[in-house]
Amino acid sequence: MSSNLRNERVRKELMREISDILRKEIRGLAGVVSITDVEVSHDNSFAKVFYSVFGSEEQKKKSIDTINASVSKIRYEVGRRIRLRLTPELRFIPDDSIERGSRVTEILNKISRGEV
Repeated sequence: MSSNLRNERVRKELMREISDILRKEIRGLAGVVSITDVEVSHDNSFAKVFYSVFGSEEQKKKSIDTINASVSKIRYEVGRRIRLRLTPELRFIPDDSIERGSRVTEILNKISRGEV
């Protein structure tokens, strides 16, 4: 299997499993937490996990703090669920693209209704 195909498979599997772990294993998350993307290094030793939190500022802060405090547990669970030679080191990065997209859609809807 080529390296690119393997990395893509690992990337998709990480997205699926981390989403499931956040939903089922991690307590204390507030708002809606979504994994938006995962970037995996060429040797699968490191992964950047981009996530968004849809909710109030307080919910976002609580979820970010909870995720940051749970990185080792999440990595452990990933290692149990996905059989890799090396479980990647995970770095969680907040991504506000979904929220920005929602605001843009709201503004466009207001413009189309003549409210702006």
